[in-house]
Amino acid sequence: MIERHRYILDFTLASLLRRKGKNSALLVVYILVVFVAASVLFFTHALQYEASLLLEDAPDIVVQNTLTGRQHPVPVKWRRSIGEIRGVASVAPRLWGYQYDKAFAANYTLLVPVKDEPPSGSIDIGSAISRTRNAYPGDIISLPGSDGRPHAFTIRQTLSSESQLLTGDLMVLSEKDFRELSGIPKDQATDLVLRVPNAREQRTVAAKITRLYPEARPILREEMRRTYDAVYGWRSSLLLVVFSGAGLAFFIFAWDKATGISAEERKEIGILKAIGWETSDILLMKFWEGIVISLCSFLAGSILAYFHVFASSSALFLPVLKGWSTLYPTFRLQPSIDYWQLAVLFFLTVIPYTIATIIPFWRAATIDPDVAMR
Repeated sequence: MIERHRYILDFTLASLLRRKGKNSALLVVYILVVFVAASVLFFTHALQYEASLLLEDAPDIVVQNTLTGRQHPVPVKWRRSIGEIRGVASVAPRLWGYQYDKAFAANYTLLVPVKDEPPSGSIDIGSAISRTRNAYPGDIISLPGSDGRPHAFTIRQTLSSESQLLTGDLMVLSEKDFRELSGIPKDQATDLVLRVPNAREQRTVAAKITRLYPEARPILREEMRRTYDAVYGWRSSLLLVVFSGAGLAFFIFAWDKATGISAEERKEIGILKAIGWETSDILLMKFWEGIVISLCSFLAGSILAYFHVFASSSALFLPVLKGWSTLYPTFRLQPSIDYWQLAVLFFLTVIPYTIATIIPFWRAATIDPDVAMR
């Protein structure tokens, strides 16, 4: 049985090589379609994975202050009244903001940690900033302040994390340095972070905060997660729609090639039947032909997409899929693949083409060899 398959596979490969020009063109287009679809799936899932890591340590509720609908620093005195709401375990003011670097066209995130903040005059930077600015522990880094003067900091360490998205653009500094740099007064903070252990009470706590301070905007961690999923899902869908026209054209081309039999192929079937091949042998040959072309295309397209996304940071789709992150320092995504999505892509690209290859040849293989050769 195995020998039979091996001989037929050898004959199939030789048959494909005899029409290498035609099959090579099909293979290139097939690989391109799989490459585009797999790149979008890999990149979107990798970003969602990074976002999930980002939200693992996120507070249960973030309370922002708004002024005419825009975010505004929150008064630190809100901390006492919000902390008295039943179900709130802790409330802490948080200081963070953004810093645009004109020299490298990158946007950095400044953050004051809740504990273990670096000493005044020192700063911890993310690995992406270190690579971009070629700056390492012990070097001096200068940031422009809100007063227009440069503020110099000594790099204490380079941050490392499983998620590049989490720490790649991060700068950690002390509260004193942050306030001097940003100009935020001592009685204000960027937002308040709350810990509410009972998840069923979080919406009730958020409603009580809104009643207490109508200008407050509480954001639950679950809402942040849904926002990330919606944004990345929308961007990937947009890209897939853009390329769907090219994909549809390919499938029409592949279907036409698979279901149409040329005179040369019909004659070949007639000769094979005349020398003793059974109908099952011919169908097996066409099965292997479809498998070889579609499986090679799937594997090549998926491997190229893997290196495109995780080795070259998805250079082709970066502006569309990252959006605001075009200002983000260059970083590499952690390899993370959804095998269910990969399995769906396999069944959508390999199975239809293989079946479409077999059906027309089954019709041709059932007719008389003399008729087929004519």
